Amino acid sequence: MKRIISLIPRRFKIFAFILLAPILISWGMYGHEHINRAAVLALPSPLQTFFFNHIDFITQESTVPDLRKYTLEDKSERPRHYIDLENYGKLDSLPHSFAEAKRKFDEKFLQRNGILPWYIQSMMDKLTKAFKEKRKTEILFLAADLGHYIGDAHMPLHTSVNHDGQAANQEGIHSLWEAHLPELYGETYNFYVGQAKYIDDIEKETWRIVKESNSLADTLLLIDKELRIQFPTDKIFLTDKEGKIAINKFDSPIHTLDYAQKYNQKLKGMVEKQMRLAILATANYWYTAWVNAGKPDLSDLDPAEQTARNKSNLKRELNLYRQGRLVDVKTEKEF
Repeated sequence: MKRIISLIPRRFKIFAFILLAPILISWGMYGHEHINRAAVLALPSPLQTFFFNHIDFITQESTVPDLRKYTLEDKSERPRHYIDLENYGKLDSLPHSFAEAKRKFDEKFLQRNGILPWYIQSMMDKLTKAFKEKRKTEILFLAADLGHYIGDAHMPLHTSVNHDGQAANQEGIHSLWEAHLPELYGETYNFYVGQAKYIDDIEKETWRIVKESNSLADTLLLIDKELRIQFPTDKIFLTDKEGKIAINKFDSPIHTLDYAQKYNQKLKGMVEKQMRLAILATANYWYTAWVNAGKPDLSDLDPAEQTARNKSNLKRELNLYRQGRLVDVKTEKEF
């Protein structure tokens, strides 16, 4: 999107932003797709070889959980994407396992306040079993979906009841932080995060991620609150022909480019850092599931010819990855 906008005359940029912003969901298609794609490149061999044979599927499938939530309006899907930690009480007293959570809270409470960390653990169990039984289709679907939820866990507002700044008249901050900014500045991000490592304790690691993400929520909201004081109202949000604040298809107000640029500067790399952490965590979880399954040989799940054909492409993408870059997931061009 940044490349497109740079070619548009200044007076028309605001209209380009209106047209492009509504397509963004959750971390945005850009965010989730790049998290999953980079995670494949962070895997060690031989697991990486199998995943790379299906890297386009894993990339594209990364946004399907949001499609289930928004397009299909699957009610069971929505609570999987967040957890309103404030409504659960003290963090130290929260049950770490889903079984414990179900004993402590009734179903309606869980569905209303979110089950993200517990669902990640549940997905890990399913992925480990799929690896162990070498069920190719299930491995790919589960891994891609798991990457989506891990990405959500790295978005601070997915861990807070004040998920869109609604408690202090800051609506629109959610999509600005997780979707608009990656679309605008993602080409400058460094996607290299090294190689995946084994996770000794999945429950402990999942809650560590959620708690660290939650610790950033107040900061990103405070920066927005302070910045709004400096900007006139008509310079914060885009407006339509009638002077009303423009909204996207999720009824979220759309910020101006000037505001987005200033907010990004004030965040000092927070969005890029969280995306990088999500990439490494996704690779770590995939790798851990495979190791816990006994490191099954997956080479016979794909034709040898397919693996041979992909060898040069894998080498090319790994070279880019080591430079912090990825191929453009839409055009296959390097950036």
